[in-house]
Amino acid sequence: MPAVSVITPNYNHARYLRRRIDSVLGQTYQDFELILLDDCSTDESREILSSYANDPRVRIEFNETNSGSTFKQWNKGARMARGKYIWFAESDDYADERLLEKLVARLDDEPHSVLCYCRSWQVSADGELKGFQDSYLPDLGTQKWAGDFRANGVEECRRYLVHCNTVLSASSVLFRRDVYWQVGGADETLVLCGDWKMWTSMALTGGDISYVGEALNYYRYHDASVSERTMRNGIWADEALRVIGFILNEVDFEKEVRKKLKAELFPLWGSAVLNKGFPVGRRLSILRNAIFIDHLALHRLAPPVLQLLRMTIARRLRSLRP
Repeated sequence: MPAVSVITPNYNHARYLRRRIDSVLGQTYQDFELILLDDCSTDESREILSSYANDPRVRIEFNETNSGSTFKQWNKGARMARGKYIWFAESDDYADERLLEKLVARLDDEPHSVLCYCRSWQVSADGELKGFQDSYLPDLGTQKWAGDFRANGVEECRRYLVHCNTVLSASSVLFRRDVYWQVGGADETLVLCGDWKMWTSMALTGGDISYVGEALNYYRYHDASVSERTMRNGIWADEALRVIGFILNEVDFEKEVRKKLKAELFPLWGSAVLNKGFPVGRRLSILRNAIFIDHLALHRLAPPVLQLLRMTIARRLRSLRP
């Protein structure tokens, strides 16, 4: 059995596929299988993927119908995986040839760690380096990600992951397959924040999180990416509140810290609820998630929220008219 299962889920990333796949096959650590998944791409992806079929390390699966979900593809690949470790090598990213060598060594040496990730470069659609990806994090102490560390998973949730997803690229992460299934696999109801919830869920099992400060992953950000599309319609705000609520429900915080966190979240959900460019249903979902976290949410937005509710009721009444 291979030590690592590398899973590359793809949808319409023909432009980037060869560099992605070649950066996996060219790893200095070679004890792996590569599972290539395609979710009914409409570009030249199928032809490119098929060109690797004769490589004994490669297995290819083409969906008959589009799943519409990155995280359904994650779970499909994980069910096919035979390795002790899993690496989701996203189809539009690529890697330094030493990524697996470095991350496998850390997990082998640190059996209490549930996952290990490395620093990432951010690159444009054309491959232009844009700096370290963690430079875009909020002020959480960005020098933390400049060097190697190992930290308790619950503490990482309490200090960092409750604020945002600090594991910025799924392609930078190597994790234990048994822990992935211990927490139930990826949450397929999430469109964008399923990775954030996954790292959090794994961290909350009580294990450690390991980190390599050398930038070995190249995360590609472009207009067609899922993250870019979902920022525009409120999905990110909605799902971020769900993940933060999950952490607050699972981790003990001092009363004053919890109060401060709720206040810090107000700009996130408040602006989304009031954003008339988002669908009404999405705005109401965001509000529900905000109330789950903060029972004072309605008081903070009483006048505009009442207006939103009146609009929704009026719309539904109109739909019931013969």
